[in-house]
Amino acid sequence: MIKTDPAEFVKSAGRKADFIRDDRPMVVFAGKSNVGKSSVINCLLGRKNLARVGAAPGKTTNVNYYLVAQRVWFVDLPGYGYAKRPQAEIDRWGKLMEDFFSEPERIAMGVQVVDGRHAPTALDRQMAELFAGCGCPWAVAANKWDKLKRSEMEPNLDLIRRTLGLAEDVPLLPFSAEKRTGREELLGAISARV
Repeated sequence: MIKTDPAEFVKSAGRKADFIRDDRPMVVFAGKSNVGKSSVINCLLGRKNLARVGAAPGKTTNVNYYLVAQRVWFVDLPGYGYAKRPQAEIDRWGKLMEDFFSEPERIAMGVQVVDGRHAPTALDRQMAELFAGCGCPWAVAANKWDKLKRSEMEPNLDLIRRTLGLAEDVPLLPFSAEKRTGREELLGAISARV
């Protein structure tokens, strides 16, 4: 299993020239602005506030790099969708994402965080297409799983898999950053790739 200690924030990159390029594998996290992506990263790393969790969605506006155990990068991409921001800022995020995915060979694994309570949005589908198109292995974490009734769990997993058009080899993992549900499973999936 991947070692998650020590973990430290290293850099926030607002443009392609500032991206980190070294020999360490990168695990890339993407998701909507209000999906709890930073909470998922904090849960995986066993930390409370390493990745900043905002009261308002859209806290992550740059590409943030966290060095884990001196050997793996956890990369937190800007959230997409919900955040109330000026159009120019939203366009800048879009360009930043485009630039990031223009170098797919740098990505050892992708983790797409979706809201396990709802059907994925059109933007979630676009993100899934980006991961699938770059050819890197990836997994989907269905966050906020603790908010579901037992009777909703299987149908929601089926809905997420269908809506995102996930191939059978893409793990779809129930996850709760709050309850730490799915933490070991997601760390296991990451460990197999880095």
